[in-house]
Amino acid sequence: MTTVYDVPADKLIEKLKEKLKTMKELTPPEWAKFVKTSSSRERTPDQEDWWYIRAASVLRKVYMRGPVGVSRLRRVYGSKKNRGYKPEKFRKASGAVIRKILQQLEGAQLVKNEIGRIITPKGRSLLDKTSKEIEG
Repeated sequence: MTTVYDVPADKLIEKLKEKLKTMKELTPPEWAKFVKTSSSRERTPDQEDWWYIRAASVLRKVYMRGPVGVSRLRRVYGSKKNRGYKPEKFRKASGAVIRKILQQLEGAQLVKNEIGRIITPKGRSLLDKTSKEIEG
């Protein structure tokens, strides 16, 4: 059986993004069009559907690395900040974006919060079916 580990991440996230768009629990908040995804970024995301791409990516990370919390995911999505003539320094990603996405995934019953966020059977099924579609 094909799982998340067997398919390329970019193809899985692209396909999963389309499925998450159909769920009414996952909607970008009003402030999402004005926010940067990290303090190391200079501008807001270029893609219109970046919220769903990040949600699909977070769901995949919870599947693969769970149980995880907001702090660990902030480190995963962080990057180096360009500080001009000073050396670059690592900065964590925005916690509000990740926290809100995790709350929405919990509302859709794809993730649950026990000792950190873990994937539910419904979430595991969604990811495995999506992986099988890509492979097949």
